[in-house]
Amino acid sequence: MPAAAARVVLVTGVSRFLGARVANTLQADPGIERVIGVDTVPPETSLGRTEFVRVDIRTPDIAKIIASARVDTVVHLNLVTSASTSRAKAKELNVIGTMQLLAACQRSPDTRKLVVRSSAAVYGSSPRDPALFTERDEPVEAPASGYAKDAVEVEGYVRGLQRRRSDLKVSVLRFANFLGPGVDSRFTRYVRMPVVPTVLGFDPRLQFLHEDDGVEVLRRMVVEDHPGCFNVAGDGVLLLSQALRRAGRPFIPVPSQSIAVFADMGRRFAGMSGFSPELLRWLTYGRVIDTSALVHELAWRPKYGSETAFADFVAAQGLGHGLGHDIGRGVLDRLGAVLGRGGT
Repeated sequence: MPAAAARVVLVTGVSRFLGARVANTLQADPGIERVIGVDTVPPETSLGRTEFVRVDIRTPDIAKIIASARVDTVVHLNLVTSASTSRAKAKELNVIGTMQLLAACQRSPDTRKLVVRSSAAVYGSSPRDPALFTERDEPVEAPASGYAKDAVEVEGYVRGLQRRRSDLKVSVLRFANFLGPGVDSRFTRYVRMPVVPTVLGFDPRLQFLHEDDGVEVLRRMVVEDHPGCFNVAGDGVLLLSQALRRAGRPFIPVPSQSIAVFADMGRRFAGMSGFSPELLRWLTYGRVIDTSALVHELAWRPKYGSETAFADFVAAQGLGHGLGHDIGRGVLDRLGAVLGRGGT
């Protein structure tokens, strides 16, 4: 569609990898006069001409910034999925923060476009899932916890704003799991475990999105008008076993009720905070989304498929040198002994 005049753009979550990359990409567009990045902590990398404002979007201060800067486009990337953030704080940032931000957008006469980062996790993961989820499909088993449930609530509040401000152009993007050199996520930490537990009897189909393609989709949503809800993922799928072999990771199938035994090892060696229910269900049943609506809308396909996105992640992490394999149940006793001695 023809370019839309986005002149003053506000990006939330600018201190995280996706927000920083999107802000840096948008500031390079000569048609955009100002890019304002907001977060609760300063970014670790330079944002160039992006103006950083330290603000908590859970407070009314965000409305003052939007009003005083006459922001016409809001890019909401502040969906917290990190395992390093406490669940209570993540819930507040995701849900309460979004409510405050949307209220500010509703009151601002200058704001005319909203781009929202959501997640394919809104579809849940279930043994009764369809082969492909389209944007019109409802989850077979709705997410009951974690950031997936937050994303469902966020989308509900966005629909409420659309009813109140029908003049707003709103784009909601349901992203598959991000991968790439700059991505630190529950899944990337899971893959870096010294021995990776998988759920016995299951080999889920997984989809990934390279961070470069995610940034490009967000850029297009800002500088062009593409209202609607869109699934976003790289082409193709990988089985979990294929991914672990390509990463050269030893893995061991264990019963789902026993996988929590590995949580301590994940904390010690990979910085994980255990296996959340949504992560465990995804590693059991997987999830695949249909991206044909996005491809048709943008007349564009992601540069990286799921396989090549995973390969780029593996290369950036220095993985893949060994041959990943199922090490069998015989190793459990040795792992238990290691954990019992504090990993020495």
